[in-house]
Amino acid sequence: MRKMADQNQNQPIYVLPESAIRTKGREAHRNNIAAAKALSETVRTTLGPKGMDKMLVDSMGDIIITNDGVTILDEMQIEHPTAKMLVEVAKTQEKEVGDGTTTAVVLSGELLKSAENLIDKDIHPTVIIKGYRIAGEIAQKVLNNMSEKLKVEDDEILKKIAMTAMNGREAEAYKEKLASLCVKAIRRITDNHKNIDIENVKIEKKVGDSIENSELIEGIIIDKEKVHYGMPNKIKNAKILLLDSALEIKSTEIDSKLSITDPEQLQSFIDKEEQIIKDMVDKIAQTGANVVFCQKGIDDMAQHYLSKNNIYAVRRIKASDMEKLSRATKGKIISNLKDISKGDLGYAGVVEELKVGDEEMTYVRNCKDPKAVTFLIHGGTQHVVDEVERSIKDSLGDIISALKNERVVGGAGATEIEIARNLRKYSEKLSGREQLAVTAFAESMEIIPRTLAENSGLDPIDILTSLKSKHDEGKKWAGVDVFTGKISDSWRLGIIEPLKIKLQAIQSAVEVANMILRIDDIIASGKEDQQQQMPQGGMPYQ
Repeated sequence: MRKMADQNQNQPIYVLPESAIRTKGREAHRNNIAAAKALSETVRTTLGPKGMDKMLVDSMGDIIITNDGVTILDEMQIEHPTAKMLVEVAKTQEKEVGDGTTTAVVLSGELLKSAENLIDKDIHPTVIIKGYRIAGEIAQKVLNNMSEKLKVEDDEILKKIAMTAMNGREAEAYKEKLASLCVKAIRRITDNHKNIDIENVKIEKKVGDSIENSELIEGIIIDKEKVHYGMPNKIKNAKILLLDSALEIKSTEIDSKLSITDPEQLQSFIDKEEQIIKDMVDKIAQTGANVVFCQKGIDDMAQHYLSKNNIYAVRRIKASDMEKLSRATKGKIISNLKDISKGDLGYAGVVEELKVGDEEMTYVRNCKDPKAVTFLIHGGTQHVVDEVERSIKDSLGDIISALKNERVVGGAGATEIEIARNLRKYSEKLSGREQLAVTAFAESMEIIPRTLAENSGLDPIDILTSLKSKHDEGKKWAGVDVFTGKISDSWRLGIIEPLKIKLQAIQSAVEVANMILRIDDIIASGKEDQQQQMPQGGMPYQ
C-alpha cells in the first residue's frame, strides 16, 4: 500500500501500487471494444477466396506470408489483454475444428462493435449479454435444423469440403488434386470415423518442384539416412524390426572399475564385447528382418555386422515416428531383443534411401493397409510450402470434423444470412430491451457475407439486399459467388463446410463477447515501462 490515513478522516486511502493504472465504467468498455475491433479488422481482409495475405516479419527478420487467421494472430506478439482473449478464441477454434479461425475472430469483433452502439444508447451491458446468449442459442438451433446429413462414404462431398478450405490460399490452383489426396489420407488412417487422429497423417515439406507434384506416401518418410555406407540403398519386400532399445553394450548403472593385468585379458574383453554385439545382430537376422528402425543408438560394430547381413538400419528415430511406423507397417515396437520373433515384424513393399533436396531421407512405402501415411508437399520456396502445409492441415481438419459430426452446411455466407433472417423473426416475439440485442446479433452475423463481398470488390449493400431476398424466398443455400459477383446456390457451387465450424465459431464469439462486456474495471499493475502496453486512462483507486 502507498500510505494509510492518519488521524484526519478526510485524507484519501491508497491501496494500489503507484505504477497501477485503472480504467473503469464506460471508458473500460470503450478500451476493450476498441482493442477487439482493431484485431478483428486486421484479419477481416483475409476472409474468403479473394482475401488478401499478410506479411509478418519477426525481430530476427524471418518472414511468414499467410492468410491463416490463427497464424497471423499467433505471430503478431499481441500485448493488449483484451486482444489476447480474441487470440484464445482463434486457438480454440483451431484446436476444436482446425479451420474457421478468421470467421470466429471477425464475428467476435462485430458483436462487440454492435454492443458498443447499444451501450451508447444507455442499454446496460447485462441486458446485451442476456440478448446475445438468447441469440446464440437460437443461432445454434437454426444451424442444426438447416444442416444436411453427411453420408460418411461420400468421398465427393468430402473432397468439396477440402477444396472449400483451400479457396483463397496458395494451394487453390491445385485444389482438385490436393483435396483428393486429403480424402485418401483420412480414409487410410480411419478405423472408426468417430475417432480419427490427424497426427497419423505426417506432413513432410520439401522446397523444389511444383505444388502439383505433392504426393501421398502409403507409409512413412523418416528424415534420417542409413547408418552405414555398406548397407543396401533399397530393400524390396521389407520385413521391419522396430526397436526402442540400443544396439550397443549397455553401461553399468553404478560406477565400476575393471582391472586388466595382461594384454591377453584386454583382447579377450574386446572379443567378448564384439561377440555380444554379433549375437544381437544374429538374433535379428534369424527373424528374417532386413530393415531395422532403432529409437536409440547403434554401435559402430553393430553397424558393421548389420551391413554384412545386408540389413538396412536407421537410428535415433523420434518416438512419435516409431508409433507411426508401427501403425503403417503393422510391426510391434520391441523393447527387448531376447523376445523378438518373426511375428513381431512389420511389412513394407519398399524401404529406400532417397536424396530430397540436400537431405538423405528414408522412404517406407507400399505398406499393406497402413493406418499412418505421409503427405509430401512440394513448392517453389519455403514460404510457399509453409502456406500449402497450413492449407492441407485446415482441409484435413475439416474432413475429420465433418466425419465426426456427420453434418454439413453450405458456405459463401449462406448460413449467416439464414441465421440473421431467423433471428429477426424471433426478436419480434421479445418485448424487452433484449430485442435490441438480438437484432444487433442478427446484424453482426451479416459481417461474413459483407466481408466476402468487400474483399472481392463487390458492392456489399447490393449483395446483402439480394441475399436477403433469395433467403426470403426459401433458398437457404443462396450465397455470394465471389468469382461472378452473383448470388448462387452454394451447395451446387461445391462450397460446403462442416457444421462444427459454424457452431464453434458462434459459440466462441458469443462467450468472448459476453466476457468482455462484463468487464467494467481494468486495474493494470506492473512496472512503469510496461504501462504503455496496458489499457490507458482512469485514476488509481482511492
